Amino acid sequence: MSAGVTTARERRVQRAEQRRSSFSLMRNLALREIRAEYKRTLLGRVWSLLNPVAQIAIFSLVFGVLFEIEAPPGTNSGVDFFPLWIGIGVITWGYVSGSISGGMSALLGNAGLLSKVYFERSVLVIASIVASTTTFLTELAVLVVIMAFVGGPAILLTLPLLVPLLALTIAFVIGLSLMLSVALVFFRDLEHLWRIFTQIWLYASGVMFPVTLVQTAQDRFTAEGVLLNGQPLPLVTLFELNPAERILASFRNIIYDYAVPSLDTWLYIGLWSFGMLVIGALVFRRFSRNVVEEL
Repeated sequence: MSAGVTTARERRVQRAEQRRSSFSLMRNLALREIRAEYKRTLLGRVWSLLNPVAQIAIFSLVFGVLFEIEAPPGTNSGVDFFPLWIGIGVITWGYVSGSISGGMSALLGNAGLLSKVYFERSVLVIASIVASTTTFLTELAVLVVIMAFVGGPAILLTLPLLVPLLALTIAFVIGLSLMLSVALVFFRDLEHLWRIFTQIWLYASGVMFPVTLVQTAQDRFTAEGVLLNGQPLPLVTLFELNPAERILASFRNIIYDYAVPSLDTWLYIGLWSFGMLVIGALVFRRFSRNVVEEL
């Protein structure tokens, strides 16, 4: 009995040591990636802000000036400034798509390390996403300061909602990255297919235009008699089924509108995030044990 208790206790100690070791490795890998991202560049971490600023400027010019797309005024903030509205979408989308791409290539990118040392494989994927999250938090902080200056300090009332929203977004990103990372090891063409899909996903997520534009298109098709089984084309419904669109819209609700996302939005994002995390973890656990042989 005593030996059995001791063995069980030893197993618990070993598991605790493994968790501490994995956490330490994840932290070190994330720090290495953060430091290496802009190493030996003149502006260093400033590039993490200049890159999205350049994108925001280009999208604002193309969609706001040339195509004359207007963002809806902030519900409670009263802010009516298209570059800020699109900026939230650009930065959030950049985080979601960039984190997934980085996490997806984490195993292939560390093939040498995997073949030399045994450790929990998921650490590589999570470390990549942790590094992306630190950059995203910096960009979010800048946006929040600008919004507080433009729309007033009432943003402090909704700002705490960014914590659960970011947690759900991270869970969604990790789950999808875990699944794609092992898939990429076995199917290298996935990297090229994913780039094509990401381009489509970008426009399907409402980064550059609001849902009202989709509603206008749906109404126009209905007026022209373009129907599906006698019913209007469900463009808005299909648009809002995209979890990335819901995530982007929620960040805009909190930061731009000074508003609370609806309950059904929280539930929808939560279901996607939890489901993706569970599926991704199961797929990763099932196939990650064979990745070294395939590298």
